[in-house]
Amino acid sequence: MPKKYLLEVKDEHGRLDKFVSEQVPDLSRTRVKELIQDKNILVNNKSEKVSYKVQAGDCVLVNVPAVKPLDVVPENIPLDIVYEDDDVIVVNKPQGMVVHPAPGHPDHTLVNALLYHTKDLAQSPEGFRPGIVHRIDKDTSGLLMIAKNAKARESLEDQLAHKTNKRIYWAIVHGNFGEEGGTIDALIGRNPYDRKKMAVVENGKKAVTHFKVLEQFKGFSLIECQLETGRTHQIRVHLDYIGHAVAGDPLYGPRKTLKGHGQFLHAKVLGFRHPQSGKWMEFSVEPPKIFQDTLAQLEKKQVIR
Repeated sequence: MPKKYLLEVKDEHGRLDKFVSEQVPDLSRTRVKELIQDKNILVNNKSEKVSYKVQAGDCVLVNVPAVKPLDVVPENIPLDIVYEDDDVIVVNKPQGMVVHPAPGHPDHTLVNALLYHTKDLAQSPEGFRPGIVHRIDKDTSGLLMIAKNAKARESLEDQLAHKTNKRIYWAIVHGNFGEEGGTIDALIGRNPYDRKKMAVVENGKKAVTHFKVLEQFKGFSLIECQLETGRTHQIRVHLDYIGHAVAGDPLYGPRKTLKGHGQFLHAKVLGFRHPQSGKWMEFSVEPPKIFQDTLAQLEKKQVIR
């Protein structure tokens, strides 16, 4: 059911999104920002920015549309749950699984599996991605954090926005390096020539990837990447940009590559502060068997010290 709130600013001050989230506990700050951007929150009958500073005497109308019906069906799909409590789930997503339903992938997703596992997932405005605060690509394996309630969702999304969490990936890439590591700081946006792809473009959004070379083989390298930002396909685009495309990548890599089930990219380490306790939590999982077997084969051929 849609809800409406009429809030009068008395002696409060500060940003509009902060004021509304404090006055309406059921709304997370993230949800409030969405409502402001969609012009569902008006100040004195006018649409204002998220950063608007409320003043005594302001009248704030909050219109909360009904959440779109969830038409995603729970499916009994096994989950590799690394950690779970009343607020969060940390799951190790297998390669080949889509995170949430989308055109072309209406079911058999991580969300379908999560809905079968638990009814406690933070609502999403769209309805089709409850609990999801960040994503990894279908053929990328590894760790994801899931929010089970609105407070957890707000906290985890805030940590992502302020870059206070930790996300470390392993990747097998084409070519060898003369340096031990580096930082790729290049704007990423939609590829103007191919709408299915992202690219480094002048009018893109800031994207920063730090990398470290772990081991080098004949024609390939194992590297560790740490995300500072989280743009779509960021690691894949950045590594292709510097001439070291992820092996097996069907979208950004060369045709002649390592055989597998898509890109050899694995979200190995995930760290964040717990939404309730504030305690730092960090998890690590090994890459899938095909990733480890491929590394073993590369080591047999030749390791470059």
